[in-house]
Amino acid sequence: MKTITKSSELKDFCDRATNEKYITIDTEFLRERTYFSKLCLVQLAIPGDEDENAVIVDTLVKNLDLAPLYDIFQNQNIVKVFHAARQDLEIFYLASGIFPYPLFDTQIAAMVCGFGDQVAYETLVRHLAKQTLDKSSRFTDWSRRPLTDAQKKYALADVTHLRVIYEILSEKLLKTGRLNWVEEELKNLISSETYDVNPKNSWRRLKTKSNSRRFLGLVASLAEFRENFAQSKNIPRYRVIKDDALLELASNKPKNLDELSRSRLLLREARQGEIASGLLTAIKKGLEIPDSELPEKQLKSDKGNVNSALADLLRVLLKACSENAGVASKLIASAGDLDALAAGDRNIVALNGWRFEVFGKSALELCDGKIGLSVAGSKVKTFHL
Repeated sequence: MKTITKSSELKDFCDRATNEKYITIDTEFLRERTYFSKLCLVQLAIPGDEDENAVIVDTLVKNLDLAPLYDIFQNQNIVKVFHAARQDLEIFYLASGIFPYPLFDTQIAAMVCGFGDQVAYETLVRHLAKQTLDKSSRFTDWSRRPLTDAQKKYALADVTHLRVIYEILSEKLLKTGRLNWVEEELKNLISSETYDVNPKNSWRRLKTKSNSRRFLGLVASLAEFRENFAQSKNIPRYRVIKDDALLELASNKPKNLDELSRSRLLLREARQGEIASGLLTAIKKGLEIPDSELPEKQLKSDKGNVNSALADLLRVLLKACSENAGVASKLIASAGDLDALAAGDRNIVALNGWRFEVFGKSALELCDGKIGLSVAGSKVKTFHL
């Protein structure tokens, strides 16, 4: 098991990779105690079962230059293969501003090939590579050195089996003409908007029952402070202030340290110093937001407008279309999409691209009363009215 600790070694491996059609990639990182992920390892493999074709890159080594890997990312002749790539791509994008392209995500490909929703890597290893994974090192602290042979073997398995999985799935997609379906799904993964966190919009991730715009303004101001502070100190959001405590402050609106200290949910560290000062300033800022500039909650489809019977029929239709196409139903449309359709909304993802051909066209016909549903044995079929 080759562990790369020198820039020259990484360059040599990447030079070899330029002669291949694809390279499989995975990472090991920690994020429990930081805002940004701490990259600990990068695992790489190229076609071929030889030991030298799979390596571990120790990214914690001082002065290790990842430029050769980023050159591979930008090489249009090499497909970069990941499984569930989002967190890996975020790490690389924030570090370099580069997205690997062309990209292939085996989790998305597996969903298109009928393996269900968000299929696990272990499942694909078992079904496609006909192997089992040793999960004994699953909860390793990847920042600790030295790594044991068992840990290295576990890490490498994430890219060695991935070669077989990629070859099988890509061949299946080519035969079914669905490779462009996967490419369509990957667009969001290689969009900078997916990873650029705007502190001003961070309040939207909090779940609130109130629609009061002044309350939401306070939540937005507090969440913006928390995001900026967490980023600047590279600590998790919860270390600044937890969600429930943030909502409590937005409701109680303390004006000074004495009132702030009465909060039931606030962490001890947040009752004084930089955090306390920042929270009070954020509350003051939230109270001073002009009425015309206060945020507004994006309301979901009005439940009162949803035709519940039609929504139920759409669920049956989706299940039938999903089974007929061999595609995970959640990849086609969510429960919210179906409710929106039943409420008359026509601006949903399921009515575009390949989803329209698989489900959207029939869904619109069902909504317009042009088709009905019937049962033939264990199958649900459509018929024209």
